[in-house]
Amino acid sequence: MQADARHAAWAEAWRALGVQAPDSAPNNALFDALLARYGEAHRAYHTLQHLDECLAGLALERSHAKRPAEIALALWFHDAIYDVHRHDNEQRSADWARQALRDAGVDAEAAQRVHALVMATRHQAQPEEADAQLLVDIDLSILGAPAPRFAEYEQQIRIEYAHVPPEVFEPRRRQILGGFLARDPLYLTPSIRARLEAQARLNLQRAIG
Repeated sequence: MQADARHAAWAEAWRALGVQAPDSAPNNALFDALLARYGEAHRAYHTLQHLDECLAGLALERSHAKRPAEIALALWFHDAIYDVHRHDNEQRSADWARQALRDAGVDAEAAQRVHALVMATRHQAQPEEADAQLLVDIDLSILGAPAPRFAEYEQQIRIEYAHVPPEVFEPRRRQILGGFLARDPLYLTPSIRARLEAQARLNLQRAIG
């Protein structure tokens, strides 16, 4: 996604929530802060590439969203905090999102819904609410990517966990991917399931070996 298209998507999400356009203070600083986060040197997968893929996925599935602007901002924040040595990245990202929305004048209920959407990306269980299902499916759409992109994704994840020895990383990675493969269905949004489920299962089976 080009920089201007990325900023346009950002601006549109805020406008849809009826608050100050982010190309003026204070939200422009927030936009820059998020870009800086996604550009951190220790990231290989959780970068602007992933964010752009998620935003493109939302654009494709927008008609299935109840509150697309809230999903969009949840996507912007869902990997805002990413430290492979911590286990509270989603919590910290969700808290940041909620505070940023409240500071911008978004009502408390909407800010809390965005917080809940970000928390759904912990992937501890499949969500029951439709917008959360859509968000999670978009976040996991990489699993159903064409084989070359999926292979690149696997390499990017390994780079992020380069400090973990193979004898620890590989069985743990197989366990994680096996958990996704065991979901039936993997994708809860019908249109995403129709597009990606079969390829995702092929990718996961090959990765698990």
